[in-house]
Amino acid sequence: MATLRETRDRITSVKNTSKITQAMSMVATAKLRRAQDAIIAARPFAKQVQKILGNLSSADTEFVHPFFETRKTVSSIAIIVISSDRGLCGAFNTNLLRAAGIRMAELRREYPQASIQLIPVGKRAVNSARKGHDEVVREFNDVFSKLDYSTAVDIAELVSDSFLAQRFDQVELMSNEFVTVMRQEVRRMQLLPIIPDVKQEKSQHNVEYIFEPTRAEILDTLLPMYIKLQVWRSLLDSNAAEHAARRMAMENATTNARDLIKSLQLIYNRERQAAITKEMLEIVGGAEALSGN
Repeated sequence: MATLRETRDRITSVKNTSKITQAMSMVATAKLRRAQDAIIAARPFAKQVQKILGNLSSADTEFVHPFFETRKTVSSIAIIVISSDRGLCGAFNTNLLRAAGIRMAELRREYPQASIQLIPVGKRAVNSARKGHDEVVREFNDVFSKLDYSTAVDIAELVSDSFLAQRFDQVELMSNEFVTVMRQEVRRMQLLPIIPDVKQEKSQHNVEYIFEPTRAEILDTLLPMYIKLQVWRSLLDSNAAEHAARRMAMENATTNARDLIKSLQLIYNRERQAAITKEMLEIVGGAEALSGN
């Protein structure tokens, strides 16, 4: 059984831990507000670009942009995995890395001759990729300490140039999507070749599009922007989801610490009462022995 000193020291330690987790929860809440505003502001523009892209891809012309071309033989697949740089955010990284592993196994079964190459973004994804046996094309480490659009540009240009040079036949992106403060979901999307959105509403009348200057020039400008925008949106989503997951994890840790303090305090009080009772019995016994002599 623990002594009074050990129990008291443990209570002090848990109290200090609860103060730290509470402070981390407050910091995550402040960062979450900015990250949430950023992703909410970026989503309408991303949806509008995707809508325009769908209209351009559905136009009846003979020109097909290379970003839309599906390769008959898939010999190389690149997967962008966006994790966090830090831990203490619950199952945020664990769920993502597990889903990435499952997806890689599916791709190996579907394309047994294809090589899978990784582009890890974030320290947790980089550390996981280093432990694996798959080729790492390029590491993007420590990107969320100061998240910048230039990071999305670097990633987008890397995969776009490699796809056009046929070093990649298919590019997929996996990240955590911010749904609500209480909910984050692992999201997977095929970045290249681009799959147009076929769910858009179609008009009852045939529409003829007039392209100015030309459809090819418009797509040459719009598609690289679309790739960068999708990567940037995924980075913003992952950043907001990370802060939300850390906030919930730290709130749960603080609640658990307070519950543990209550149970330890009860144990301490029982041990202290038992010690006081024992001392009183010893005093009474000593007094009776003296009176008997």
